[in-house]
Amino acid sequence: MSMRIDFDPSDFNVALATSVVVFGFDGHQLVTLLATKVGEPYEGAHILPSAVIQPAEAPENVAKTILRVLTGRDDWPLEQLNSFANPYRNPSGRVVNIAYYCLVRLSDELKAGLESKGYVWVPVQKVPSMAYDHDEVLAYARERFKRRVKRRPVGFTLLPREFTLNEIQRLYECALGKKFDKRNFRRKVLKSQLLIETGNSVRSSAKAKRPSRLYMFDEKKYQTLTLKGYDIVYF
Repeated sequence: MSMRIDFDPSDFNVALATSVVVFGFDGHQLVTLLATKVGEPYEGAHILPSAVIQPAEAPENVAKTILRVLTGRDDWPLEQLNSFANPYRNPSGRVVNIAYYCLVRLSDELKAGLESKGYVWVPVQKVPSMAYDHDEVLAYARERFKRRVKRRPVGFTLLPREFTLNEIQRLYECALGKKFDKRNFRRKVLKSQLLIETGNSVRSSAKAKRPSRLYMFDEKKYQTLTLKGYDIVYF
């Protein structure tokens, strides 16, 4: 059976865009970055960081440009999510959104720089309704991240270089939406042999009875395990 796939360009008027779900971890909560829509439609509404894709541009390059403008670098872990193509998702016309998500390490400097530009970090559980279909994009990204966190050491990016066991436990609890038994969690995470005790400590709060030990990831160990083909399952 033959099929005709040629077309008359005059019959089409379609644009491409990309949105990037940016996840960070502030030590207590998983947060995502929101922008404010400028101009109609939906002026003043919350949206994900987004941009139009020009005809000669690759979607991933546009997504990396967004990250570079936002954070000053474009080498954060970035992954394509899906194409969102509801014909009525954009009242301006037919716009297909090729969405991505990425993980960034929060710092006071990064947060202050973005906030000065009008961006806001919002806990993923408290994100207000957004324009277009960005609620759907965020929900898709959260599910993808939940699957990835079970098999990939996302803490390499999201946590500071040195962190406490409480912080890594809280990260996984936020990512997976469930609580872990403290003793069992620590036993499993230390058994992974991917953590190095730094010898440093920090007092997590004024009420803390004693300082918490600080750990860091053993990146060489992780690279060795993955090169050997081990499937590192966390929790």
